[in-house]
Amino acid sequence: METDTSLKTRRLRMLPLVVFMLMPVSLHSKPSRDVGSPPGIATQISGYRDVAQKIIDLAVQGKAQNRSYDRLSAFTDTVGNRLSGSQNLDLAIKYMYNALIQDGLENVHLEPAKIPHWVRGQESAVMVLPRNHTMAILGLGSSVGTPSQGIEAEVLVVESFEELRRRAGEAKGKIVVYNQRFVSYGQTVAYRADGASEAAKVGAVASLIRSVTPFSINSPHTGWQWYQPGVQQIPTACITIEDAEMMARMARRGQKVVLRLHMGAQTLPDVDSFNTVAELVGSKHPEQVSAAGRVQNVSPLHK
Repeated sequence: METDTSLKTRRLRMLPLVVFMLMPVSLHSKPSRDVGSPPGIATQISGYRDVAQKIIDLAVQGKAQNRSYDRLSAFTDTVGNRLSGSQNLDLAIKYMYNALIQDGLENVHLEPAKIPHWVRGQESAVMVLPRNHTMAILGLGSSVGTPSQGIEAEVLVVESFEELRRRAGEAKGKIVVYNQRFVSYGQTVAYRADGASEAAKVGAVASLIRSVTPFSINSPHTGWQWYQPGVQQIPTACITIEDAEMMARMARRGQKVVLRLHMGAQTLPDVDSFNTVAELVGSKHPEQVSAAGRVQNVSPLHK
C-alpha cells in the first residue's frame, strides 16, 4: 500500500496534465458546469485546485522559475552538439539516462537501435563575384559533399519551386539559391526537405536554402533533407536570411553572383545507439499505459 507521501509525489509528477485540466477553470471562483460537460467533471477538477495552485505558485514565484532553462543550459554546455552517430550523442544519452534516474522516474532504460551516421565535415561558401564575401553555412543532414576541389558556379536565385520550374532553362550548371518567404514551418520546410532534388532535376550542381525561420541574426538553421529516388544527389546547405536576401537584391539588379562552395559531408554506415525510455507509473492502475515518454536519439539535426 502506498503512503500519502508517495501519492503526493506521483501527483506532482503529473504537473502538465493537472495544469492543463485546470486551465479553463478559474482558481479563484466557484466552478461552474459548462453546457455539454460530463456530469461531475467540475467537482473532479476542483479536487486538484489546492495542489495545482501550489505547483503554479512554485513555478511562477519560487525556485523552479528558471529550473528548466538551467537544466537545458547545463545539458548543452556539458554535451555540446550531438550529431547522429557521434561521440557527443553517446555522452548525451548517458547524461539523460542518469538525469532521469536522479529525478526518480520509473523503468528508466535504454533500448538498442541502429541510427544513421552522417558527418558534416569542413565546409565553406565564399562569394567571389561581384565582391568577396564569406558566408555562414551549415550543411543539411544527409547531404553529399562537393568534389575535393569544391564547386565554383554562378547563382540562380528563386523564391519558389514554381519560379524554379519557370526558369529551368537558366539552372543548368548553377547553384540554386532558394530565397523562399517564411509562411509557417510546416509549409516552408518543404524547401529544406526537397530543395536539393528539385534543383538537381533542372541541372543545378548544388543548392543553398534560406534558413527556415522567421528571424535570425546571421545564423543559419540546419536540419534534415531527403534525396528523391532516381534524382542526382547534389550538395545542399542552409544559409542565413541576410545572405539570401542580399543575393536576391543583387540578382534583381542584374548582377552576376558567383560562389565557391566546399562541403566535406559524408554518410557512413549505420551505427549502434539507444533510445532512452522512462515511465510515470500510475498509482491507481499501474498496469495500464495512457501515454509514453520517449527520447528518440536518432536525429542528426543538432548541429
